[in-house]
Order: sequence, then C-alpha cells, then structure tokens
Amino acid sequence: MIIKMKFLSITGPREDIDRVSDVYLSKYEMQLEHAITELKTTDNLMPFVELNPYKESLAKAEQFAAMLPEGISKADTSLSKEEMLDLIRDVNHDYLEIQDKIDSLEKEKTKLHEKLNVLKPFQPLDFDLQKVMAYRYMQIRFGRIDVDYFHKLEKYLFEDLNAIFLEGSRDAGYVYGCYFVAKSEASKVDSVFNSLHFERISLADEYTGTPAVAYQNLSKELDKKDKEIQKLKQDTENMLKEKASKILGARNRLEELSGNFDVRKMAARVEAEEEDYYILCGWMGEDDVKAFIEESKDDDKVFIVVEEDREKFFGEPPTKLKNPKLFKPFEMFIQMYGLPSANEMDPTIFVALTYTFIFGAMFGDVGQGLCLFIGGGILYLTKKMNLAGIISVAGLFSTFFGFMFGSVFGFENIIEAHWLRPVEAMTKLPFVGQLNTVFVIAIAFGMALNLLVMIFQIINAIRAHDTENLWFSNNGVAGIIFYGFLVLTVVLFMTGHKTPSNILMVIFLGGPILAFLFKEPLTALIEKKKKKMETGAVMFLVQGFFELFETMLSYFSNTLSYVRIGAFAVSHAAIMEVVLMLSGATDGGSINWFGVVLGNLIVCGLEGLIVGIQVLRLEYYEMFSRFYKGSGREFKPFTNHSKEHTK
Repeated sequence: MIIKMKFLSITGPREDIDRVSDVYLSKYEMQLEHAITELKTTDNLMPFVELNPYKESLAKAEQFAAMLPEGISKADTSLSKEEMLDLIRDVNHDYLEIQDKIDSLEKEKTKLHEKLNVLKPFQPLDFDLQKVMAYRYMQIRFGRIDVDYFHKLEKYLFEDLNAIFLEGSRDAGYVYGCYFVAKSEASKVDSVFNSLHFERISLADEYTGTPAVAYQNLSKELDKKDKEIQKLKQDTENMLKEKASKILGARNRLEELSGNFDVRKMAARVEAEEEDYYILCGWMGEDDVKAFIEESKDDDKVFIVVEEDREKFFGEPPTKLKNPKLFKPFEMFIQMYGLPSANEMDPTIFVALTYTFIFGAMFGDVGQGLCLFIGGGILYLTKKMNLAGIISVAGLFSTFFGFMFGSVFGFENIIEAHWLRPVEAMTKLPFVGQLNTVFVIAIAFGMALNLLVMIFQIINAIRAHDTENLWFSNNGVAGIIFYGFLVLTVVLFMTGHKTPSNILMVIFLGGPILAFLFKEPLTALIEKKKKKMETGAVMFLVQGFFELFETMLSYFSNTLSYVRIGAFAVSHAAIMEVVLMLSGATDGGSINWFGVVLGNLIVCGLEGLIVGIQVLRLEYYEMFSRFYKGSGREFKPFTNHSKEHTK
C-alpha cells in the first residue's frame, strides 16, 4: 500500500533548529524540500550560510573508527558534545605525532634501501672500503660495464692498461666491480673506461669494513628501523583500542549532529525585528504527522502547519510503500518499473501473488521447488537479498505445482499427480480439436487476468479523475465490456453452450468500438470542454481506424501471450524426461545418479532463470501496460532511521 503523505512546515527560533532536528526529525521520516523554492509567496526568505562545525571532526572520527579492529561493537555515548570534540582532537594530535615519527623512519628506510642497492653488487670484493678510499697515490672507481664491452676490455686492454679491475658480481647485462689506478694515470685510464661506457657508481666514504660487512650493517640498521615502525604502529593501535568505545560513540553522535546541522541546506531563515526564525518544509507520512504534532504540542518553540491538498497546487507527493514482510522483497520489481504515483494503486501484492503463482505453474517440481525455497530463504535471511526472497516464495509455489503435476526432481513415478500431468493431459475443443489442457487453462487464466487488470485501470482512472481512460479507453469501462463479452462468447462456444444473439453482439461489441473510435470528442462532451479537431474528419477516421486495429491486435496478442505458461510447464516436464533418459533412469537399468543430480542442477539454474525472466515479462508487458504508469517519485527521508536504530 501507499502511505498517504502530508506537506507540513516547521518553524521556530533560528538557534533552536539543531534541537528540533535532533529531538523530532531523528524520530520521524520526513522528506525535506528546499524551503526557499517551495515557499515562494513568503517574503524575506534567506538561506543559511553557516559552515558545518562537525564535518572535520566527523571525518577524523570515521577515520579512527575504520582503523579499529573488528569485534568492537560497544559505543560509549555518555560524552557531551564538547568532550567528544576534545576526544577527537586529542586522539588526532597523538595520532599525527606518532605518524610523523613513522614518516621520518620511512624516509630513513628509503635512504637505507638506496645504499643497500648500491652496495649489493660489490659484496664479493674483499677489501676495507674506508682504507682504499683513503689511498694517497692511488684512486678507486666503482661502477658497472656492459658484458660485451667487458669482454673487449679483457681481450685488448688489460695488458696495456695501467689499471687493475676487480670484478664484484654480474647479471645478464652488466659486470659490476672497481678498478685501481695511479693518480698520475687516472685521467688516461678514466678516458678509456668512459669510451667503453663504464658507468660510475658513487659509494659514500662512511662505510667501514668490506662491502659485505657494510651491507650486513646496513641490513641490521634497516631491520632496526622496521622494528621501530612496528612498535609505533602498535602504539597507535593500542591508543585507539584503549579509547575504542568512546571513539565509536563520538563517531555515531557526530554523525547525527552533522546530519542535523545539514538540515540548514534545506531550510530558510527569516529575519525579524526581535528574533530570527527558521522554516523547514517537506513531506511526512500521515501517521507520523499525527504523532509529531502530538509529541510537540507542549513545545512552545515549535510551530507546525499542515497544508491540506498541497499536491493540487505544488505537484504530487513522493511515494512511500508499506507492505507486509512477506511481500516486501517484491517491491524491487515495482522500483525497477517505476514507483506508483500518489493516486495509483500499489501493485506490490498483486505482483507477488501472480509472479509466484505463474512461476510455480511454469516450473512445477517438488524437489527443485524445495531447493529454490531453501536456498533462496537462506540467502534472504543472511544477506537480505530481495531477489533471494522472491526466489524462495516462488519455490513454494513450484513445490505446490510439483505435487499437482506429480513431479519430484523430474521423476513422475514417485508420487501421484493430484491434478494432471502437463505432457499427457489433453482437452477436446469445438473447432480446434485436441489441445493440451495446460494450454487451454493458461489462455483462460490470461483472460481472467486481463479482466482483473482492466478493473485496476478503472480504479486508477477514478482516483485520477481521468474521464477518457475511465470510460472510453481499451482498458476502461468500454474495454472491459468489449473484452468481457468476447471472453464470455468464447467460453460459451468452447463449452458447447449457446452463444449470445447478433443483437447482443452489436450492442456489446459495436458500442465499445464506437467508444474507442470517438473517445476524444466523447470525453470533451462529458467534461464540457470545447476541443477543436486538429485534423480533418477523414484523417480523424483513418487515424481512429488504425488505432482500433492496433487495439484489436493487442487484445489478441496479449491473450495468446499467456500460452507461454502452459508451454513452459510442458517443456519443463519434457526436459526432465530427457535428463532422466540420458541418466538411464527410464530404461529399468542402473541409474547414473551423478547425471541425475547434474541435470537437475542445470535445469534448476538455467530454466529457472529463463522462467523468472518470462514471468517478469508477462508482469510488465501484459499486465502493467494495461493499468499501471509508475510515474511516482521515491520518498527520500532526510535521516536513515533503520541505520540509526541498529547502532
């Protein structure tokens, strides 16, 4: 059902807006509208321009709450507003202080990594770095040279070069090492090595011992830095864990305070001579309005004005649906198509009943239905998935029709059919001959549904005061007379009874056809409005003829579309028969149970998906198209109460 909405305005002293938001708007769902936009006739309206003082503290509180370990759910809400702000400020100060130390250590780690990377290829060299770098008459150059150039160096130059090259290590592309050269020969030797693309690598003179020892010392220093960082991180974790409950309480409360303060975005303020006032306006459910007024009747700082019939002047109210828990998941299908407007029927229960009933008829199997019921139910209870809830309820109807059809996981010899077996049941009809019974029943069921949705269309048209769709449309009174008379005639003929006379056919078929054709001028006549014909009489009749042809075609195609219910019921039984045959369950031999299980899983998954889509198509295209517009807008309350109450 659709909850009836009321438009109300709330006003009071400007400094009292936070209290009103905290005390009242946190309890009642209200969709706020921009007061300045809505209250156009009110003078001297101004927006609030204050910055949210809780936004920064809330962001910090959320950051610290996200860093807390899982399992901490208790929130301490005993702190006052000032105490909460001081808490977040102190925690942030301690956190930033520790983080600065961690950042400093991380920079030192980066430098150590760079030094390690430099030293690593020179570890095989066996000399004291500090001593060789302090030689008075010799110089040492560290670096790397391409492997190909190194081979040339070995072959042609070592004997003629006044230098000694010591290899450290090598990889696929380079040879790492160093060469010693006398200071007097350094310029010449450097030129030769440069010509061979020797890349110099600078080593700091701070290292003591061999490159391997220096590398080990740096590694130990790096490990020390890692331990210091881990200790600081542990200190942060301990500090946050110690104040976890207060942080969570502060986060929750600051979230409320920040949300309450943001009410100003939708509010307007009025400057008076003595005191400024705020104005809030929006939509609230009728029951909530009564409770709100009752609760605030003794509050002399809150003034509430409920405006009746506001939708007549300021547009339709938002739509808020309220249905029993069993039907709640099916609201998903309504939202996918479009929410009903305020003067439309809520089709949720209708969809829930027809969708699950048709699904069960198309997918009737006791075993597979129970699997859908149990699997969908578990997912819905644990994950709160609406689609899983729909599947679970549909599985119940599949189980019911499985008993009616006598089918259990495709086996039709375990239980007796309480109604019929879709593949075998046949009905003899006049003019048509033998026809599968489920096809006949499916078409009859479709005719009944068409008549029902036409009644829904009439109800919606009455609510909307839509004269044309009420009396003269193909889904209104004229349509239900025309289609109902056709259905009655077909049923009488097929059951061997006498059909209506020609005079009745002219009245009950010809009258509605004329209504379809002249619906616009007839509507104007009833509403006493003069409407000029936009086209000539000939074009009007030609256009009316084609529209009438389309209407007749839609009646025919819409009715035949329900044949798919019987077709899927028959095909499901036939497919399962093939599965059992391939598994050896029909020839009296040993049964391949793996094949039976696998076949059932495939059929349950793929055919269940296809049937679900086909039933939804019937809902949208064959039923909704006749009575439902779905032009409503969603009700969006300012505060998410369900979330607040679970904190």
